Amino acid sequence: MIKSMTGYGKGQATRNDISLSVEVKSVNHRYGDVTVKVPRTLMVLEGEVRKLVGARLKRGRIDVYVNLEFASDADKVPVLNRALADSYLQLLEGMERTFELTGGVSVQLLAAQKDVITLKEAEPAVEDVRHCLEVALDKALSTVEDMRLAEGTATCEDMRERFATLETLLAEAAERAPLIPQEWRLKLQERLARLDKGFEYDPQRVAQEVAVFADRCDISEELTRFKSHLQQFASLFESDEPVGRQMDFLVQELNREANTMGSKSNDVELTRHVVTIKSELEKIREQVQNIE
Repeated sequence: MIKSMTGYGKGQATRNDISLSVEVKSVNHRYGDVTVKVPRTLMVLEGEVRKLVGARLKRGRIDVYVNLEFASDADKVPVLNRALADSYLQLLEGMERTFELTGGVSVQLLAAQKDVITLKEAEPAVEDVRHCLEVALDKALSTVEDMRLAEGTATCEDMRERFATLETLLAEAAERAPLIPQEWRLKLQERLARLDKGFEYDPQRVAQEVAVFADRCDISEELTRFKSHLQQFASLFESDEPVGRQMDFLVQELNREANTMGSKSNDVELTRHVVTIKSELEKIREQVQNIE
């Protein structure tokens, strides 16, 4: 079944002290464009995320947001600033000698000095993060795929109905087209008959004019190609592969044939059929723009 390029999904997973959530947003785009936004500590996994997303969503503008949280205060760990601690120790021991103090420099005193011990952002275990990322991303992508499939199914049904309308219009145009030269010939003969009785015309010349007119307004080739393109388009509805680009190309070809039929039309009724055909094709083209 065909899929659209519009969808949204969210997934979450936890392990040990970390909780990781993933949001995936997808809209239509000419190509497959994946943008990944992750916390600084997870930048090493950015390429893996892009690869996993690209393997399941072939086309669309896809934005992936990854958020990492820690349980309670597990996101911060104390870190010793060794160089600064050495400087404070030398300073304090120097003061002790200078002022002839006793008691020595305790750990508590050294740790109490500013910036000797600081809190930094924790770096979670890569195995835990990768596990949570795979689980959360799979959930989010599954939801996106379900939405894209549901919308694609609805779009497919709409296009099937419009294709049925196009087939009806095409049959009416095919039925009308051969009658146009005949009606033009009768009108020409009626005009010639209304001229003065002494006026003479060459019947062979009239036949030649009718033949030229019939050739100029003949749309049989366009009708054949149009029908062939419709059949090719309909065969894509059940494809499991992305078919948006193929559909877009076929709609362009259908429009090309419709424009040629319109330019050849010398009949009000046939022109009306062509205008309606082009109107239906425009609606199909708008739907195709969101097909993966």
